[in-house]
Amino acid sequence: MIAQIVVNGILAGLVYVIMALGFTLVFGIMRVVNFAHGEFYMTGAMVVMVLYGVLGWPFFVAVAIAGVTAALMGVVIERILIRPLVTEEMPGMIMTFAIGTTLQSGALLLFGPAERNIPRPFSGTWNAIGAVVPWDRTTVAVAALLILSLFYSFLKFTRTGLAMQAVSQDRETASLMGIESSMIYAVSFGMSCLLAGLAGALMAPIYPIGPYMGELVIVRAFVIVILGGLGSVPGAVLGGMIIGLCESAVATLVNPTAALIASFGVVLAIIIVRPTGLMGRIVR
Repeated sequence: MIAQIVVNGILAGLVYVIMALGFTLVFGIMRVVNFAHGEFYMTGAMVVMVLYGVLGWPFFVAVAIAGVTAALMGVVIERILIRPLVTEEMPGMIMTFAIGTTLQSGALLLFGPAERNIPRPFSGTWNAIGAVVPWDRTTVAVAALLILSLFYSFLKFTRTGLAMQAVSQDRETASLMGIESSMIYAVSFGMSCLLAGLAGALMAPIYPIGPYMGELVIVRAFVIVILGGLGSVPGAVLGGMIIGLCESAVATLVNPTAALIASFGVVLAIIIVRPTGLMGRIVR
């Protein structure tokens, strides 16, 4: 049972990390809490539903197109709607809430309120340290690890990634050093939506797909980034793994309904001791 809890927690935590990375990235650089993040996750799942579930395209091709679609939508939305409100936290929150509601309503008009399921691209299970692991969840976890590795490499070893870190730490000093903030904002929001779209696309065969599927995602992402620290990428990774293991343990030992409640309990316990989160900092 312990092995199953650990394996399930790690598999879930890797997906949670991908979901939370984009959320914390936007706040860390733009100081905007993106309440539309769940709807970009939903967009990725919807694209896979159409391309893979209806048209029969290869699964990973559909996943890649879903991520690119969400990223392009994010760049356009950032340019038109988010850019004038950068650094204005309350107006930015209201705008992203309106964007999320609009995307959700659009999906409702296009696909209806009913949830749908698509065929799983991989079936069967294998054993790991005594735990039974489905192949489809294994594939999602491996893909999440690859995405996380590429994201880390981008931040650490590219000029744009280093510029994003500079803007996150101190945008005024970064501007004095010649970094164009407007370009960094567009890249950051687009990458955030790319990560959300990829997470939704990878999870599309596992969970039901519907217009409201992003609501629980945004709650979970918010819990993770508060736990890890708003704006902290390492904190999002740590928070995602902690929440994944916590929910796996509670779902196995108690019931799945109590798992989300337990994750909120963990966050409350942490922020009482450390209000900025595990790896958070006071932003300027």
